[in-house]
Amino acid sequence: MTAPTEAPTAGAPPDAGRGQGAAQLQLLWAWQRFEHVVDGLTGSGLNPLRHLGSLGFLCFWALAVSGIYLFAVIDTSASGAFRSIERLGQLPWFYGGWLRGVHRYAADAFVLLMGAHLLREWLHGRYARFRRFSWLTGVPLIVFAFVCAIGGFWLNWDQLGQYSAIATAEWLDALPLLGAPLARNFLTTEAVSDRLFSLFVFVHLGVALLTLFALWFHIQRLTRARVLPPPPLGVGALAMLVLLAALQPVVSGQAANVAVMPQALAFDWLLLFLHPLARATSGEFVWFLVGGALLFLLALPFISRGAVASPVALVDADNCSGCRRCFDDCPYAAISMVAHPNGKAGAELALVHAERCASCGICAGACPSSTPFRSMERLVTGIDMPQLSVDALRQRLRAGLARCSEARPIVVFGCAHGPRTGGLRAPDVVPMDLICAGQMPPSFVEYALRDGAAAVLITGCAEGACAYRHGQVFTHERLLGWREPRLRMSVPAERWAVAWADARDQRALADALNALRARVKTVDPGAALVTEVSS
Repeated sequence: MTAPTEAPTAGAPPDAGRGQGAAQLQLLWAWQRFEHVVDGLTGSGLNPLRHLGSLGFLCFWALAVSGIYLFAVIDTSASGAFRSIERLGQLPWFYGGWLRGVHRYAADAFVLLMGAHLLREWLHGRYARFRRFSWLTGVPLIVFAFVCAIGGFWLNWDQLGQYSAIATAEWLDALPLLGAPLARNFLTTEAVSDRLFSLFVFVHLGVALLTLFALWFHIQRLTRARVLPPPPLGVGALAMLVLLAALQPVVSGQAANVAVMPQALAFDWLLLFLHPLARATSGEFVWFLVGGALLFLLALPFISRGAVASPVALVDADNCSGCRRCFDDCPYAAISMVAHPNGKAGAELALVHAERCASCGICAGACPSSTPFRSMERLVTGIDMPQLSVDALRQRLRAGLARCSEARPIVVFGCAHGPRTGGLRAPDVVPMDLICAGQMPPSFVEYALRDGAAAVLITGCAEGACAYRHGQVFTHERLLGWREPRLRMSVPAERWAVAWADARDQRALADALNALRARVKTVDPGAALVTEVSS
């Protein structure tokens, strides 16, 4: 399939086709095809490619737990570090020697997942506007992760740890700011002291604590941030780490000896790749490469074409009751509650922070005043989207039902990031495009049925893949009556259905529509519906 080049429509999400070059879009389509293949194996909800961030958090927790144990049982002195780690590996398994392998493999997995997460967010163009804060706070985590990982090799103080320490010191010596060469600290046995090992401990543990703080800061503007993957996926990931530690135990090399040049090292190319790169080129070149890459990542949100302003949710004080539903449901913490200008004691009003607003419309779908059953000629809600208001949705629904050639059609509410409702070529279908599935108040389902629709189909992003994080989940919970505002229980369950699918999976939408059509004909044989629709 060829990547589309047309500009996004007025109701399309602010990320659609913005700030991404042709090559980036082609890579995005390739990534999405790969995700779709994995969906077929695991299901969308358990696809690890859709949970890279939470899997990274899981690896960090595994690093923290195993690291605390290892720090408690090993000797962190210059003379005892190597022997204590060797002794730990020789003890029976129930003493926790295998945790060393879990610690190393979790570090490797953390770096891999961090890189994949960075790549996926870049491909989707998720680094500008309301996502700028998360992007800018995520970039420093790359530095912290590698500093912490490299410092961990020093604590072992075998030949690999010695090589890494000397290589790092030589790389730092390439900076013109330093006076005396740092590498001389590792050239004599006397220089490798307990005081130096205290520095190693500080680098490894201090930066680990800094990483924890940075991770906390990274998710501050994400409500209900996922710090653990779905249980089946998390259990499987931990089991894989334990299995790797059992099948391929992590062992030390020869003890460090400054008088001997290491000949063969069990090198970790993932965590220590900077060392051979600096040796093959130069320390100055690697500084230029690393510094340039970090500066580019930090500048990306400001130089991207996708950094243009997007519509911001509008609050109407006369219709806002201060119920806090929009505050609770906003995926990016863009709404806060302030005192209502009417001066009533305890009355609150929603306040939208423009720089955080994703322009997704989930807040409008949460507002109790967004029901289309209100008798106002022009429906004004407590909070709404200027580019596609709830009133405009009601007018489009009425017009679509009036224009439809079939007496009782099926209304399909579709998210701009999910399967295209416009691709359903059938005379009995009324397509209704939304910014996000979460923008649709559930009362629109009942309203459509009362206004002449035979059934309603709601479609949007695949499970675990919502472009706005919670739109798919919140919509499903509202329809099932688990979340306010709820779809009333009196609405016949056989008259509505959902189809959560990847944007490329047009076939899933067509199948869901055909299944709903067949179900409606079973309960209402007189409904004038076509037999089948193709994707």
